[in-house]
Amino acid sequence: MPIDLAAARPGPGDVAIVPAPTHLLRCQCGAVECLAQGAPIGTAVCYCDDCQAAAAQIEALPGAAPVMDPDGGTALCLFRANRFTVRRGAEQLAAHKLRPDSITNRMVATCCNSAMFLSFDKGPHRVSTLRNRFAAAQPPIQFRHMTKYRTSTLPYPDAVTTHRKFPPRFLGMVLRDWVALKLGR
Repeated sequence: MPIDLAAARPGPGDVAIVPAPTHLLRCQCGAVECLAQGAPIGTAVCYCDDCQAAAAQIEALPGAAPVMDPDGGTALCLFRANRFTVRRGAEQLAAHKLRPDSITNRMVATCCNSAMFLSFDKGPHRVSTLRNRFAAAQPPIQFRHMTKYRTSTLPYPDAVTTHRKFPPRFLGMVLRDWVALKLGR
């Protein structure tokens, strides 16, 4: 029996369901893969002293992949924790803590010393993925924040807005997403 394509098209009152994009993140050797579902909550380059110190420690590991951009910032994409999974190689991931009492864990693929994402011991509903671990096109940067800690004299590589601290708009994006999560959206 033939399919009536005209009948299958959405009408004026119908809602089309568009699948959310899936982002594949991969370590430098490919043994660890992560999936992030949907658009990022936000994307930023962070220049805070903790990100710079942790990146330097991770980059000093044997054969480590770069963590920082050439100007010392760490490019991150924030996703909801419930939309992020480790698809392969979870046993290869190790938490790197800048300090023993830190609540943040920079998850490193020990197979090739690639920093993959930042998670938290408790609290935030989000995961910060390393933008340079995306296997395909990287989401565009929206903000550069914590620039008061930036030590590089290189010019910024683009015209993205810079902020000495966390910009209110970025904090608003995170808060809006948290509220949507609590409302079941």
